[in-house]
Amino acid sequence: MIKYTQRLLIIGSILVFTSCATVFTGTKQDVMIKSNPEGATIEVDGFERGVTPMPVKLRKGFRGQTITLRKEGYVPFEFRPNTFYNFATIGNLINIFGWGIDAATGAFMKYDPAVYDIKMKEVVDKTQDAK
Repeated sequence: MIKYTQRLLIIGSILVFTSCATVFTGTKQDVMIKSNPEGATIEVDGFERGVTPMPVKLRKGFRGQTITLRKEGYVPFEFRPNTFYNFATIGNLINIFGWGIDAATGAFMKYDPAVYDIKMKEVVDKTQDAK
């Protein structure tokens, strides 16, 4: 009787405290950031993460994170990668707690595409135009 109760408790806990997208795809995702020209500084929500080209680990969520590319002589480029519904959440089926966990952790969404190749624009020197 005790083993049966323990098994039931474990199975119940698994069903209540886990969710498919959070478990299978995680709450973060690597997104490849490339730029033309290469060597632009990558900022995520205002914090420097590295230099292009490189994969950047982003938190998943309904809004996504803001990426800014900066390079001397070029106009800063700011964008928010596209987020879409993560079909792994379907695995929750009738587990309402799993849906809630996926929504709260951001695993409900995913970044798509997972590669961004940004063409940066050169800063126009207006002093040369005046001559």
